[in-house]
Amino acid sequence: MRVGIRVVLLLAVLSSLVSFAKFNYCSSEGWQSPGQYVHACYSDIPALYGERELDQGRWAYSSAENAVEYPVVQGAIMWVTAKLIPRGVINYFHINIFLLALLFLFISFITLKIKPEFAYLLPLAPAAVASLYINWDLWAIATMLAAIYFFDKKAEIPSAILLGISISTKFLPIFLLIPIALIFFRREKIAKFAQYFLITVVTFIAINAPVFLTTPQGWWRFYSLNLNRGSDWGSIWYALSNLGLNLTHQNYLSVLCLLIGITALIIYLLQLTKPPTLAHTAIFIFIIVMAVSKVYSPQYVLWLTPLAVIALIDKKDLAVFFFWQGCELLYHFAIWQHLASVTGAKFGLPVVAYSVITLVRIGASILLLARLAARHQKSRVFPSEFLLSTGESYP
Repeated sequence: MRVGIRVVLLLAVLSSLVSFAKFNYCSSEGWQSPGQYVHACYSDIPALYGERELDQGRWAYSSAENAVEYPVVQGAIMWVTAKLIPRGVINYFHINIFLLALLFLFISFITLKIKPEFAYLLPLAPAAVASLYINWDLWAIATMLAAIYFFDKKAEIPSAILLGISISTKFLPIFLLIPIALIFFRREKIAKFAQYFLITVVTFIAINAPVFLTTPQGWWRFYSLNLNRGSDWGSIWYALSNLGLNLTHQNYLSVLCLLIGITALIIYLLQLTKPPTLAHTAIFIFIIVMAVSKVYSPQYVLWLTPLAVIALIDKKDLAVFFFWQGCELLYHFAIWQHLASVTGAKFGLPVVAYSVITLVRIGASILLLARLAARHQKSRVFPSEFLLSTGESYP
């Protein structure tokens, strides 16, 4: 079912308002605990405004101990909005979520451009709508989707620049270089990949160099935290530990599982008859990364949802899509209700139940991956859509 741009954008506006209504309880109550968890309206935006001293005008990377835990574009956005917006956490929160709502409209538009027949699913995805204003992730997701769009339109230079910007915003999109490399390899255009990679790296360096050179310790804090952190909320490792399976050397296990997943993905992509599109393969690498990573933040569903939408083939995939969304929504409430119990709520979700739901969420994402991979291989949708969009022919 194809819907027009007006319908998709209207749905996105309505979804943004629904999400605002969900988060508004916390802003009206001052984000007090355990209330912000009981009502599932916690957000990093007001929390980090004070904790990272943005309310005092401090540069986001000026302190080695208290720099923001994000790459430089996101840190700059956090700092600039704090400087420009009149002092006060309420104003800071509302302006930032207004900008996020605009980004959600843009992401819905890009999704429509890539996958017009299923674009309406993005603003109707319940877990995504419930997570819109938890963090600033939509800034990175917007540039990532634009990079995917331009890549599949054979506009590799703007795609590489946008990917470099996206990596400088939230770093997760760096994993897209794996399917991108394989697609260029399948097209027998290794030199093109070298050019794409170089442009992405140069863009990343150009954005990061000023911060690295002026406040290197603050810049490094994000990378240090991610390299040295233990298993955390939402990860398979944290869930297994809570259920009594205390695996040692979890950092090494996480890397090993990631390498196994990437190897399986490479074998799958190399076995396809024709080169795939990035739009259809991006979801695979992201599910693999998030399934074995040491943390799964509740807003990560915002990364997966548009990628899942653009990877769908036909209506036969809708059942597994909404089943996965249902499991993500279940996890969304599970994490907040568990944190409510941790912060003193009278009622909450015990750690065992939370850990089981974590494993259910991971299982649902792997089911989605398996379903889409099997459907793509069986339908051979890659060659027809690729040739249709590029006009290129293969022997």
